[in-house]
Amino acid sequence: MGKKVKPNLSMAQIINMSMGFLGIQMAFGLQNGNASRILANFGADVHELSWFWLVAPVTGLIVQPIIGHMGDNTWSPLGRRKPYFLIGAVLCAIGLVLLPNAASATHMMAANVLLLAVIFLAMMDASINVAMEPFRALVGDMLPKHQGTIGFSVQTILIGIGAVIGSYLPDWLTRLGISNEAPSGFVANNVIYAFYIGAGILLLTILYTILSTKEYSPKEFAEFENGKEVVEEPSKFTDIFKDFAKIPLLMKKLGAVQFFSWFALFTMWVFTTSALATHHLGLSPQDTHSVEFNKAGDLTGKLFGYYNLWAIPFAFLLTPIAKVIGKKQTHALALLCGGIGLISMYFIKDVSYLKISMIGLGFAWASILAMPYAMLIDAIPQKKMGVYMGIFNFFIVIPQIINGLFGGPIVSKFFGNYAIGYVVVGGVCMILGAILTMIFIKSEDETPKEIEEEIQQVHF
Repeated sequence: MGKKVKPNLSMAQIINMSMGFLGIQMAFGLQNGNASRILANFGADVHELSWFWLVAPVTGLIVQPIIGHMGDNTWSPLGRRKPYFLIGAVLCAIGLVLLPNAASATHMMAANVLLLAVIFLAMMDASINVAMEPFRALVGDMLPKHQGTIGFSVQTILIGIGAVIGSYLPDWLTRLGISNEAPSGFVANNVIYAFYIGAGILLLTILYTILSTKEYSPKEFAEFENGKEVVEEPSKFTDIFKDFAKIPLLMKKLGAVQFFSWFALFTMWVFTTSALATHHLGLSPQDTHSVEFNKAGDLTGKLFGYYNLWAIPFAFLLTPIAKVIGKKQTHALALLCGGIGLISMYFIKDVSYLKISMIGLGFAWASILAMPYAMLIDAIPQKKMGVYMGIFNFFIVIPQIINGLFGGPIVSKFFGNYAIGYVVVGGVCMILGAILTMIFIKSEDETPKEIEEEIQQVHF
């Protein structure tokens, strides 16, 4: 059997297969913008927040490689990746409903509210990971490699739209008259209703992708592999460890860059609310319930919405910029801008100007979600796309776990519970990621010719 080449997909087809990412990222945006506030409402101190946030990377570390491996070896009537979209979306929607209602559930179950909230947060995170990893692998499954950058850029655009909606929802609901004040030990109604809306949109977008996208069959994948069957022998979970031992050199190089990039992002997500409350609004670190503190929470959501909003136009620009200066230079420039944006938050005291800081972070976020994957996709075997995308996630979650373990104590011991200093540390880490990109990624790791072909061959 001769080798069959994957056909180019139209822009509409690429959007259809990535639409579910909009809903996933809306859920992720709601979590990023509100989890620290919710946990603080339930009584968590600022130095404890990073420990509670460990739930997300730990579940990702465990779930994503397993789901990737299972997806590589799944051939169901629904498809290869789509069963995991659906299962993850349903469970995540349930978690979105339960998390902000942990206090009410506590009264019914006679449980500790923080413990219950962490359990619901873990459920959400595990479900997001179940749904998210197959979307990364689906780009590798469905697109010819020269369309990889545009595929991940489209995902980034939809991620940005979903995150903007998720980040702004609580504030929009407040403007519609829904209260943003929370009784002691409870979560404000604007946050609760935002999570309900997020659950509904998540389910709708996942169903849209499932109904509008047809995955390739095992026979078609065999043709793409020169007639070699994709699944030649029964797979075992222990194969994940063998695959990990054989990860491509480029993945190791990108892993070092990812470490510092995601260390910085985790710092921003966990500590921005506390940093704004103390550094910009003048509150004490012990104030986690007042109206002013919840204003800091709303402001965090809006600022996160700004960087996600800026990520959308930057995602459109990634491919043409990479065509001119190269992929690694594009990624390094984006990380440099993101680091400067985080550091500038210390010096900008007027909260109305903090949106300026988010411009650089928008550029960095767009690139982090697209460029490492676009550089990596050529180095991954087709039949191992899922498991290697899951293993690549190790370089995302390990820095978050390290930050989660030590970030809170560092804020407490070295910054007196004033988190803005640690946000600056995050900015420095992102700049280090930019430097490592230039040092570690060599010119032979880039494929500028394929970028040129990609621009020419995308059909609208």
